[in-house]
Formats: sequence, structure tokens, C-alpha cells
Amino acid sequence: MLRRTTFVFALSLFAAGSYAQEEFKNYTQQIPGSELSYDLVAIQGGEFLMGSPKKEKGRREDEGPQHKVKIEPFWMGKFEITWDIYDLFAFKSMEEEFARRYPDPDNSVAKTDGSTRPSPPYVDMSFGMGRTGYPAINMTQYAAIYFCKWLYEKTGVFYRLPTEAEWEYACRAGTTTAYSFGDDPKKLDEYAWYAGNSDGSYKQVGKKKPNPWGLHDMHGNVMEWTLDQYYADYYAKKAKGEVKEAFAPVTELYPNSVRGGSWVDDPENLRSAARGKSDPMWKILDPQLPKSEWWLTSASFVGFRIVRPLNTPSKEEIEAYYNPPLIEDY
Repeated sequence: MLRRTTFVFALSLFAAGSYAQEEFKNYTQQIPGSELSYDLVAIQGGEFLMGSPKKEKGRREDEGPQHKVKIEPFWMGKFEITWDIYDLFAFKSMEEEFARRYPDPDNSVAKTDGSTRPSPPYVDMSFGMGRTGYPAINMTQYAAIYFCKWLYEKTGVFYRLPTEAEWEYACRAGTTTAYSFGDDPKKLDEYAWYAGNSDGSYKQVGKKKPNPWGLHDMHGNVMEWTLDQYYADYYAKKAKGEVKEAFAPVTELYPNSVRGGSWVDDPENLRSAARGKSDPMWKILDPQLPKSEWWLTSASFVGFRIVRPLNTPSKEEIEAYYNPPLIEDY
């Protein structure tokens, strides 16, 4: 599965050319060569307290101490990436079929048919829970990064996974409560799919109320990959000034940070500050040796959404992000 980009890149994620402020607004990214699109929400920059206060119900030690984080402006997907779009990346035949049906000479499939793509999975990775309009699941963080690379090759726009800090900032949407809608978990049914209402499966995106910034399913439905390596004591080191990078670069295969909780989780795991981490058990049914770098055979609760920083990194930094060294999983 994983590997990772350099510390230099971590510090310069927001360091290159920028857009005029009047252009910083919500927009829809068309997927060239297809009829599909993806909505992105403009997230203004600012400062916030990352982590949870000691008095918050359900709080864990890895959520503290709270520490101030400055976030640069970025766009974030309104929804989790769905199978509709992910299948174009994962299965070349589907992309070619869309290109045949919806020809686009300026953005033809030939421009991306050399993209590195996931190996064919052994089974339907949706496990029969639904595909059209449902969040793509069971991909590794490595695969999610290569999806971003594929989308960059198709659109010329730099997309990536959010940092853990960006994710929490966007989830909170200016709030300081346990959830973006307040502290009462009884209201979760209005905003999230979780163990209490999912009936044992994920659901189509956007069926619950959005958070105050217009983002759907930040709480529940599927957990979402971030850029970060998971460290239980990372916040403590941040608070002491021992680490200053924008995110914790991945240098080991496990664990990596996931956020938001999922359809299998209880309310406390859906809190804005709740942290999750990847686990080797997510590949327990994979019969390959080495195990797949692309698919998680036992993690039907994991997906992702993407972001686009307002300030685009340099070409060299983009290449570093999109070509992480592979850490094989034996």
C-alpha cells in the first residue's frame, strides 16, 4: 500500500501560484470524456482549535491537547467520491466507453490511457450495497492518491487528499461543538449514516443535511482518507512546537489517518475531532502475496473526498505528491 512524499513538500503545499479572490467560489468540475461532474465547495482560510476539549463526551487521548492551526483556503468535494467517477479511473474499459459515447477531442481518453490504475479486484468491491451515487469504498490511500493523479491528467487541475487538519476544519465549519450541528448525538439521524440508522450498509451521498459550509456526509457514511500518518501523540508534539509541518508525512505502511466515522460506527466515532487509523486487518481477506497496494478487501467503510488548494504547488511538488514510493504489504 503506502510510502510517501517529502517533508519539503509538506511545508510547501500552499506555496505556488494563486487565483484572484473573486474566482474563489463554489464550482463544478466536469470529468472530460464523460457526462460526469464533481461539485466543490470553497472553504475560506482561517484559524481554529484542532482537537477536542477534555470535557467532550466520547473524547480520546489522541484528540488532545487542543492546539491552534492556521488553514489556507481550499476547495473541498461537496460529497465523497462516488463509484460513478471512481470506476472511470479504476476500469479503463469504462472510461473508453464514456469517451466513445461522449467524445471530447480536447480531452480525449488518449490523454490519460497511460495512467497507472488499480489491478482488477477479485470481487465487486461494493459488495452489492450499491454503486450509482454511492461512495466508492475499499481503496487504499495509495489508490486514492493515484485517482487524484488521474484526475489531474484529465483536467490539468491539481487535486489531492485533505490533510487531517483541513478535514477537521472543514467538518467543524466554524463550530466548536462535538458535531457540526451541536453536542446532541440524538440529532445525528438528520445529518449522518451510522450504526444506529444504516441498516448495515452505506448509502447514496447527499441524502442527509449538510454541515454549515454545505458539505455532506462529513459525519458518517464512509470514513475518509487524509494525507497524514497517524500518531497518537502528534497533537502533544504540535502543542510543544516539536513538529511544525502542515501534515504528518507517511513513512510507514500503517497506520494512516482516516476521519469522519462510518455506517458501522457509534456516535462518538463521528465527532468532528474523532480520529481513526488504518489497520492491517482491513486487508485480512486479500489472498495475494504481497497484498494489493490498491484494494482493501475488508474495509467497506472507507472512502475519500478530495480537495484543491487555492494556491497551486509547483510542477515538481505535484510530481512528488503523485508519485509516492510504494511500501509493499506482505
